[in-house]
Amino acid sequence: MRRNWQLLLGLGIVAVLLWWLFRDLDPARVWNEIRSANVALLLLTTVVTMGAFFTRAVRWRFFLAPVHPDSPLGSRFAGVCVGFMLNNLLPSGRVGELGRAYAYSRLEPVSLSTAVATLVVERLLDGVAILVLLVLAITGPGFPAETLPAELVASIRLVTVFLGIVLAAVVLLVAFPGPAVRICGRVAGRLLPDRLGTGVVGVISGVVDGLASMRGWRHMLPALLWSFVVWTVQSLSFWIGFLAFNIDLPFAAAVVTNAAIAVAVTLPAAPGYLGTFQIGASLALVEIYGAGDEQALGFALGWHLVNFIPITLAGLWYTRRLGISLSDFRDRRGEGKDAAGPGSSR
Repeated sequence: MRRNWQLLLGLGIVAVLLWWLFRDLDPARVWNEIRSANVALLLLTTVVTMGAFFTRAVRWRFFLAPVHPDSPLGSRFAGVCVGFMLNNLLPSGRVGELGRAYAYSRLEPVSLSTAVATLVVERLLDGVAILVLLVLAITGPGFPAETLPAELVASIRLVTVFLGIVLAAVVLLVAFPGPAVRICGRVAGRLLPDRLGTGVVGVISGVVDGLASMRGWRHMLPALLWSFVVWTVQSLSFWIGFLAFNIDLPFAAAVVTNAAIAVAVTLPAAPGYLGTFQIGASLALVEIYGAGDEQALGFALGWHLVNFIPITLAGLWYTRRLGISLSDFRDRRGEGKDAAGPGSSR
């Protein structure tokens, strides 16, 4: 029943978002934008996007090094493909993170809970990398701050500062767990009821314990550098997509679009982030950079469809090779939450 409600909620959100996107647009013009796109450049985006998935697999080695120093690249890439395939085919609840860890644990001698814990650290470094790239993009010469409403610019900068504070707090939590947990305990004791405050501190302590084996700059520093590679390559795919749809914007606009989509897809959604992906892209391109509505939505739909297919097929191929099915991941969703703790989903 709970899963049905999650699916219905996701579909409802998608319906509202799609209505909002199309309410003042001519669907025929959007379709014309998609039809007139440069096919060769669109296909190139899929190559670059698969490259981004490959760099995620390369980076994962540093998170697994403390528990599995000889982690094979093939097994890591298989896990990445399975994870993103699940996010494409199942209602979004970040089940792909669990699926990725589960697939890897089937291939290598690493427990499911340990594999999930490595992905918690990965999400942290993802946040650091995209935040730094976003700051560089919005402070650079190509950002149209002078043409935007002052309120929108202020909101963008406020959100960026807020995310920076949150990420800094998490970094401190991982780097200095003892003092950080004690401070959290004092704050929770003053601001929350006793039972709730105790629960919050227990959750934070559990996450810190789960991340203990991943501390150490010998692994974290190269992982952070690879995080910048991951998000730069993904932004490159968006920028090539801009070219395919004749959207004349600088690379920094692709970084902002990437960040907007990353935030939008955290909302409950139908499989494949249908609707949430499009609203993130449209908000960045139309509201910030002034692209045409039909042109922006044509890009969001066209790029999304073309890049949906390769990773989904690759993930399905790996699940077949492993002898598992989508129902296995549905059945293990609750188990994964117990194993991973509350920090397992982004």
